[in-house]
Amino acid sequence: MVHEYKNNGYNIVLDVNSGSVHVVDDVVYDLIPVTEELLTEKFGTAAAPEDGNDKADPELQKELTRKILQKGQSHSENEISEALAEILELRASGLLYTDDVYEQYVDEFKNRETVVKALCLNIAHDCNLRCKYCFADEGEYHGRRALMSFEVGKAALDFLIKNSGSRRNLEVDFFGGEPLMNWEVVKQILEYGRSIEKEHNKNFRFTITTNGTLLNDEILDFVNREMGNIVLSIDGRKEVNDKMRPRRGGQGCYDEIVPKFQKVAESRHQLRYFVRGTFTHNNLDFAEDVKHLADLGFKQISMEPVVAKPEDWYAIQEEDIPQLKQQYDELAKFYLQRHKEGNGFNFFHFNIDLDGGPCVAKRLSGCGSGCEYLGVTPWGDLYPCHQFVGNEKFIMGTVFDGITRPDIQQEFKQSNVYSREECQKCFARYYCSGGCSANAYNFNGNINTVYRQGCELQRKRIECAIMIKAAMAEEEG
Repeated sequence: MVHEYKNNGYNIVLDVNSGSVHVVDDVVYDLIPVTEELLTEKFGTAAAPEDGNDKADPELQKELTRKILQKGQSHSENEISEALAEILELRASGLLYTDDVYEQYVDEFKNRETVVKALCLNIAHDCNLRCKYCFADEGEYHGRRALMSFEVGKAALDFLIKNSGSRRNLEVDFFGGEPLMNWEVVKQILEYGRSIEKEHNKNFRFTITTNGTLLNDEILDFVNREMGNIVLSIDGRKEVNDKMRPRRGGQGCYDEIVPKFQKVAESRHQLRYFVRGTFTHNNLDFAEDVKHLADLGFKQISMEPVVAKPEDWYAIQEEDIPQLKQQYDELAKFYLQRHKEGNGFNFFHFNIDLDGGPCVAKRLSGCGSGCEYLGVTPWGDLYPCHQFVGNEKFIMGTVFDGITRPDIQQEFKQSNVYSREECQKCFARYYCSGGCSANAYNFNGNINTVYRQGCELQRKRIECAIMIKAAMAEEEG
């Protein structure tokens, strides 16, 4: 599979199966699809034969040139011939028109050993904000307000160690609600983890996600000393943030949290944190919010589209998608400009590794929810991830009893890009790995489907990310 697109003056060709990216001229760009068609007609596949090197076959090049001219191409015979030589060389080198090599690993992948690598601890099913789009129902997760006890947190870490196999690095996220509403227990759980990790040859990497309203110097010192990452929730401009993220009484929180977040960023030397926002139907110009956060001095920024029911007043609508795609294009140009000026920042959705990247398992299955990654409620129930919490049909067990519903674990374990029909036709499948299972289930009732609106925006983000890589490579070289 080959995906071609134009972005910011670049003709970009992605060979999906090999992951090779090419920036080409107009002639090569125009000829790649027609050459693929002709090769498939002749050989049954456009891929190069395993035992041959077609770039040395002048007869094939002549034949393809003749057939392309017959199709009425506007390019000259010499231009076509030169472009074909380049195309056939890429094909022979395994960089264009490659076959899918991953599908043969699916059965092996499904039967892989299951080890738990990460837990999301819902340390507080409560919150002091009333964010209008909150999937957690203002921290309650459509259930009851509760704070996790140390006993539950301790059992969660014991469960993680017991079920992590030989995996050394283990991830633990303190989530909510608002985790700082249960800060003393957060500290106790972390300190317990540090006390046992060496005897088990483990290394806990702790992360906390907070709205920042309860953040103070004492907490910040502890987080900086003990936690690998901190995620700071803010939606961008004051009017945008305060409309969607008010306090219980309706007051905004922007003025209070911005100085705190700036202090966090500087205290961590602009590393190991993210300011993370959500955009909705009410700020379709979300690129302005990212720019605003960058202008505030933040170097690590994430901005996610809201996931909501179509009838929600803040939900992104189908007719919003073209404008949002334009926003990503605008943001990509701004991103490049800031880097050229020496004042760059890192935008989470433009992060892409074209040289190495995730292993095959990650490319096929994504985050590992339901098998490698689990969510834990304040009373110790295990869910496939924090976004399933509250839907009791997905309770997989408890931190005390372990996995008591291996059928749920098996269902998620077998979910991959090949179990989703839509993914098999999508160029982005090895970058998004099938997307979010929770979103797929919540919109379609089946984890082996896709959240189409999310797919549209994901594909655009990937295109922008690849373009940025091409532009930066050109600048460096």
